[in-house]
Amino acid sequence: MTETTTYPQTPPPRGEDRPRSPEFRLAADALRGLRQDLFSDAFAYRPLPRAAVDGLPARVLPDRLREYGVWAPHIAVAALGGFAALVSLSSTYGGPIALLCALLVLAPVLLTLARPVAAFWLSLLATTMTAFVAGGYWDAWPWLPGSFLSHLSVLTVVAIRTRPRTAAWMWALTAVYGFLAETGFAWHGSSDVAPMLFLSALLLLAVTVRHTHRQARREVTAQRTATAHERSRRTLLEERSTIARELHDVVAHHMSVVAIQAEAAPYRVQNPPPELEKAFATIRENAVAALTELRRVLGVVRAEDYEAPDAPQPTLADLDTLLANVRDTGLEVGMTVTGAVRELPQGVELSAYRIVQEALSNTLRHAPGATARVEIAYVLGGLGVRVVNGPPPAPSLIKPSPGAGHGITGMRERVTMLNGEMTDGPTDDGGYEVTVFLPVPTPGTGTDLFEGRA
Repeated sequence: MTETTTYPQTPPPRGEDRPRSPEFRLAADALRGLRQDLFSDAFAYRPLPRAAVDGLPARVLPDRLREYGVWAPHIAVAALGGFAALVSLSSTYGGPIALLCALLVLAPVLLTLARPVAAFWLSLLATTMTAFVAGGYWDAWPWLPGSFLSHLSVLTVVAIRTRPRTAAWMWALTAVYGFLAETGFAWHGSSDVAPMLFLSALLLLAVTVRHTHRQARREVTAQRTATAHERSRRTLLEERSTIARELHDVVAHHMSVVAIQAEAAPYRVQNPPPELEKAFATIRENAVAALTELRRVLGVVRAEDYEAPDAPQPTLADLDTLLANVRDTGLEVGMTVTGAVRELPQGVELSAYRIVQEALSNTLRHAPGATARVEIAYVLGGLGVRVVNGPPPAPSLIKPSPGAGHGITGMRERVTMLNGEMTDGPTDDGGYEVTVFLPVPTPGTGTDLFEGRA
């Protein structure tokens, strides 16, 4: 006997759980968009914003009328409504009927200044009322001349103030309205539905293109801003990494000297006590551990293609060689040194050398043919560096190079690392000046030279 297994049957999905077809979802999304654009908050108060103070209307107006240029959009909308009202008055026999039709034509256009979506519905209502009140004077249906201009103005202004999807819905509803009016009142000789749809499609298409263009410009501007910010941030990190790699050689040299001296110190003393040997051994172990940790940290910021330089890092004593190389490129540069020349910490000398090097490179790029001057001042408590160049000659055959804009950033990072001060900017004669002060701690203060600001 065969046993039959009975499985429980799954109940059919309810209506809201049943999968919908793509056509149904498309229609539902379209109706949802129609409800959001033209029905939800249709009478919301949305005043037309004023134009920018430095906009085109304010620039072309005379000085005594420039303050009124911010109301140019409102004046333009009112002028459109007034023109449509005048057309309605001229196309309708006088009397109360003509005045009523002019008011019906003017009201929707003026309403776009405060309630744009409501103005569209009012325009359809005013078109119907005007057609029934004064339709006997004209053979066209359903838009009389004044209503025709009024509805086109309303469609255009509302499309400018809203989004392209709203413009598409207004055009579709205008087509439905024209079709119903044309088929429901077929006794009229001619219809102006086709001209209305054609002209309104052209106007709405132009507005949509304008919207798309402005949106694309905003996106490009935002992307450029983000790209410039990211480039500036990446440049800053690259400069800091370069400074860290350069200072590694300086610090590593000092730590190596400490380790070697700590290892050799016990042999300089005859019969050193065990406590002294242990102390020097501890100093050496700590120096080696610090050097190892320094190399490990440096590996985090080192580029993949970075190779440690074989030559020692440059100092202020190498400035003569630097200036000789710069003079070979055609730049006239002189140097003056004031104060008592003395040996400074390697970090200070390296940073000062790099600052002079970058300032002269900027002169070559941005002011070809100009003269430059380097001033080094050994003062109490620090080192002063000033690099100034004159303006480039007027008839110059060499065009300035825009550069990448990283030079000032690198200089400022070096100065900040050493708790120094830096000013830069154009001079009165059209040149450029960079002034730097790097503090140097006096011996015995215990100040750490490499303790930069956060």
